[in-house]
Amino acid sequence: MLRDDHIQEEADRHHGPGGATRAFAQSLHLLGTRRFGTFCFASLLSNFGTWAQNVAEPWLLLTLGASSFLIGLDSFVMSAPVWVLTLVGGLLADRSDRRRVIATCQSIQMLCPLLLVVLLLTGGVRPWIVIALALVVGVTDALSMPSFTSIVPSIVERKEIPAALALNATQFNLSRVLGPALAGVIMAGVGAVGCFALSWASYLPFIWVALWILPRGKPAATEEDGPENRRIRAGLRYVMRTPNLRYALLTVLFTSILCGPLIVFCPVLVKQAFQGDVGGFSAAVSAFGIGGLLGAVALLGVDPAHDRRRMSSWLAVAYGATVALVAVNPWFWGLPVLLALAGLFMTVSNTSANALLQSTSLSAMRGRTVSLYMLAMRGGIAIGSLATGLAVDWLGVRDALLIDGAAAIVLQLLVGIAWSRTPAPLPANPQA
Repeated sequence: MLRDDHIQEEADRHHGPGGATRAFAQSLHLLGTRRFGTFCFASLLSNFGTWAQNVAEPWLLLTLGASSFLIGLDSFVMSAPVWVLTLVGGLLADRSDRRRVIATCQSIQMLCPLLLVVLLLTGGVRPWIVIALALVVGVTDALSMPSFTSIVPSIVERKEIPAALALNATQFNLSRVLGPALAGVIMAGVGAVGCFALSWASYLPFIWVALWILPRGKPAATEEDGPENRRIRAGLRYVMRTPNLRYALLTVLFTSILCGPLIVFCPVLVKQAFQGDVGGFSAAVSAFGIGGLLGAVALLGVDPAHDRRRMSSWLAVAYGATVALVAVNPWFWGLPVLLALAGLFMTVSNTSANALLQSTSLSAMRGRTVSLYMLAMRGGIAIGSLATGLAVDWLGVRDALLIDGAAAIVLQLLVGIAWSRTPAPLPANPQA
């Protein structure tokens, strides 16, 4: 049977009356499992602190007199290390004890918000210190994120990976709604120091749960041998020679470079274009999270056999169009609406691409495949933040975002057309 016929037969078998309802119920069933349910709850608590810091940090830089370029640089140094270290992180995920990798990196990371709390209380915080600590977070993230992202496939069955990733995206976007809202209340009450204190505390439950739910010891050995750089190159060759994986990564890369700066420069847009305050900024980020939450919930009703290429590609085009609309929107009330749409499009597009990557890649290559996904997402944001930061200083925030959105539309259309001409993917052999 041809691959496309096999996919269509599976889709026809599950679609129809009640098909989406069954898929949704099966997805929610995962939350009742002890390991995955506990992982989601701990991740939600941890992400509250992360999003509180994500609101407080750029606003703190603005209050310290930092330029748009420095705000872009802060985002750049937090994401740029993936270009150097994420493939090493993928190799660690495939060859080392993932529990130890995550616990070590997260323990180092949690010291950064703690130091900012001390500096804020003593009046010693400076923009360069905030940016230097962001670099530490970036380095540890690059090394640990492939191990972190590999958690979900290690605690659910392969056929459950798309639903598990959609649930994980749901909790992430729920935290993106509640975290910024909580940050707005904290900053209005006690200031940025409260957000950084919450960020520090939020590391504790996740480190404990990651140590508990991940399998002990190293991943199962494979027949692959040779020096580390050879294994890294093997992972690159595998992904680049597999059309569906290659186009999924290109979609995520272009989204991150050209649409990721929308959230990075949202505080600049709110403060300079709309003369808003931190409350307006937190509301805008919460709106983005609401859209992402709706997108993640919608994905729970998508049948596992559904071809996710179209969802990923065409909603990436819609995301680019939304960025362009944000750039020309003259009303502040319109900003949360557009950001909600942007959050929905981004979540569905990126999660669909991630599900395709993890469910169709070979088990022995999954860590390196995930590391390339993180490289495309985080590395793309690094490039986009730095380039857009320069453009904002030169052209203004509206013109810079308009250029980003227009370029995203064109490039995603080209990738989508090429991707649609490739055969539909089949799940990889679980034993491969």
